[in-house]
Amino acid sequence: MADAAWQNGTMQNYFNYFTEIEERFQQRRGSLLMLSTLDWALIETWREAGIPLEAVLRGIDNAFDKYDERARRSSSRMRKVNGLAWCAQSVMEAVEQAMEASVGTAAGTTTEPVDSGFEADRIARYLEGNAALLEGAKVQAPADAVITETATRLRALAAGLRVDPSPPLEELDRTLTVLEEKVFAALLTAAEEKELTALREQATRELAPYRGKMQAVQIKQVQQQFLQKKLLEARRLPRLSLFYMSLG
Repeated sequence: MADAAWQNGTMQNYFNYFTEIEERFQQRRGSLLMLSTLDWALIETWREAGIPLEAVLRGIDNAFDKYDERARRSSSRMRKVNGLAWCAQSVMEAVEQAMEASVGTAAGTTTEPVDSGFEADRIARYLEGNAALLEGAKVQAPADAVITETATRLRALAAGLRVDPSPPLEELDRTLTVLEEKVFAALLTAAEEKELTALREQATRELAPYRGKMQAVQIKQVQQQFLQKKLLEARRLPRLSLFYMSLG
């Protein structure tokens, strides 16, 4: 991902990935349904796999178009869609179609840069805010030492931004992702067996209705994301990537 991509309107939309997917799903479903932890974990796997937002939205539309067509033909009332994972297979199909369509097309089109919302001062404040949350967290040993080290590192990164306001954002986010992975690994080590078992069982139950629509590797990724999200939420710890920074 080139640094320039972080500065244009397309990337700004990309960082609204969660919100736009949630809104499209709710719109097509026809009623408000808050996404579950499982749904958010699935979105994160799409984001980490580099699946374009447009492909996800197209997949959601295609899935509901087929659902609506079956509903019109059905003589009985069809069961309501209750989870984003129901659209997973359609999203993968949309990705494949987009890849096929892109073969032979010209690459390297340019766009005029616009304000991205990722100005140095805003990023620095985001890092400092997350550092404060980490410093105020109550975490058991040995994870507490990693949390403290991470908070110190975030403050150092923020200080660096105030000195050099134009760092490579891709490199910075890569660093933040590594820090988050270290935090998660520490939490995993410190967590009690009972908690981890309960979370894995919960993920398995919630995934059960959608196993036929998801590949095995995707199921494993969603389970991992689900576990990570739940461990962080239980300890009121923030996500660290710039992806989670509000653009508002």
